Amino acid sequence: MLIPACLAVGALIGFTGGVLGIGGGLLAIPLLGLVLGMEQQAAQGTALIMVAPAVLLTVRKYNQHDKVDLRAAGAGAAGAMVFTWLGAQVALGIEPVLLRRVYAGFVLCIAMFYFHQSSRKRRKAVRPGGLRRPEDYHSAWFALIGMIAGMTGGIFGVGGSVLVIPILTTMFRLSQTSAQALALTMMIPSTFVALSTYAAHGQADWLIGIPLALGSVLMVPYGVRLAYALPEPRLKLIFACMLLVIMVLLLVKT
Repeated sequence: MLIPACLAVGALIGFTGGVLGIGGGLLAIPLLGLVLGMEQQAAQGTALIMVAPAVLLTVRKYNQHDKVDLRAAGAGAAGAMVFTWLGAQVALGIEPVLLRRVYAGFVLCIAMFYFHQSSRKRRKAVRPGGLRRPEDYHSAWFALIGMIAGMTGGIFGVGGSVLVIPILTTMFRLSQTSAQALALTMMIPSTFVALSTYAAHGQADWLIGIPLALGSVLMVPYGVRLAYALPEPRLKLIFACMLLVIMVLLLVKT
């Protein structure tokens, strides 16, 4: 019964990840710890098995709606790869309960930011002329963002794109969907770096991760389609609420 359950849960996570542009790993990690009793590092490594193909498919679907700037994504990916490996080495040496608590704090900070953003957008809409595109900026900026995202993704297994998206929407003034697409694209190589690092240390359960991945891939396209249909403030609010749910799940396990 575990495999059908993983397929069903993977489908739900894949749909959610498609809507929010987070690859689904943020939700999978606390569920693996809470339901299956995995330690934080093992949950992060197993979630990466699901995240890797889901991210590839999500990026493909976003790119069909609006072409991703490969120059910016490539610069970010280059910056992220080495720092992802360093972050994973740090995470593998941290006591699991402490890592889970730090992860919960990280998720709470991002959630509070998005609650603020969704409220501000409702009070004052962004003018169409106020939005920018990645080609308006030098590649070095995206390389720097990639380094920050890579370290975050390495330590927490996932989450690099979650940190990058608010940076791209506020400092760089990209639209929410454009930021989600670019953030996920620049995290593709580092996702596989993180997965290989966790797996090499025995912190990835393939028998659980593969069914999660299969279920996730089936529902990602529908989530991306909904993301482009929703108003941007509502998408930010959904993102924030989902992060709060994740934080509660993490604290319950702790």
